[in-house]
Amino acid sequence: MNTSTNTSSAISANAGAHVREARMDDLAAVQALYAELRPHDPVLLPADAMRLWAGIVDDPHACVVVAEIDGRLGATCMLATIPNLASGGRRIGVIEHVITAAAFRRRGLARVVLQHALALAWRQDCCKVLLLSGVARQEAHGLYESVGFRGDVERGFVAKPAPGTID
Repeated sequence: MNTSTNTSSAISANAGAHVREARMDDLAAVQALYAELRPHDPVLLPADAMRLWAGIVDDPHACVVVAEIDGRLGATCMLATIPNLASGGRRIGVIEHVITAAAFRRRGLARVVLQHALALAWRQDCCKVLLLSGVARQEAHGLYESVGFRGDVERGFVAKPAPGTID
């Protein structure tokens, strides 16, 4: 999100992690995390991945937050904020792809990347932040509620293209 202040922060000593916004050299590690979450996604050509990644890293209204332990990325989430004509013109935040690598689970890493992403959204004066989650992911829902999300305020809906409708 290219905030003017340093957004890196130390995480609790028991987690042994450092949370920060992703950099250009994090692409391969973030792609490895995404592959754990979505193993059936098509693999991007390296040039396409680099172009998309550069766009995210350079976008003042998008970022990928990562938690790093001993030089390895253990968890991530993506935050994007969008303009909004309602709510006094305050932006709306969207968090997607909350992922913790299997080797790093149960250490609080998803919590710290979410907290960091929310802090970035509030710094941009967002009126709210949205996060969708699979309906059966009860354990994840508990995590989301513990960092301030509520499942009883608004109801989310998802539309996806029918197979074969996108070239």
